[in-house]
Amino acid sequence: MKRIGVVLLWFAGVYFVARAIVEPFVIDVNDPSTYQHDWGGPHLAGVLLVHCGLGVLAATLMAWRLMRRTSRRLRSTTEQAPDRKESDQLPSSNRIAA
Repeated sequence: MKRIGVVLLWFAGVYFVARAIVEPFVIDVNDPSTYQHDWGGPHLAGVLLVHCGLGVLAATLMAWRLMRRTSRRLRSTTEQAPDRKESDQLPSSNRIAA
């Protein structure tokens, strides 16, 4: 059940990011009549904040989650590295090489 929730959150996040990317191209920023009745209107800054703010927030949270997951995965692989046999190690200065 938890995975379904996580997948749905990722889909919503991707939707918000895509919407934030497309929104400035959908409205005509030079014509206030195209966005004055939208949420956040009648000013362009309010419209962009409402329509793009969730996309910026979602992109930030998704990037943070991916970086955290990647660093955790890298940390766990370096901590669990198998011990090398003595014959696999490079000769040290106190041993005589054959």
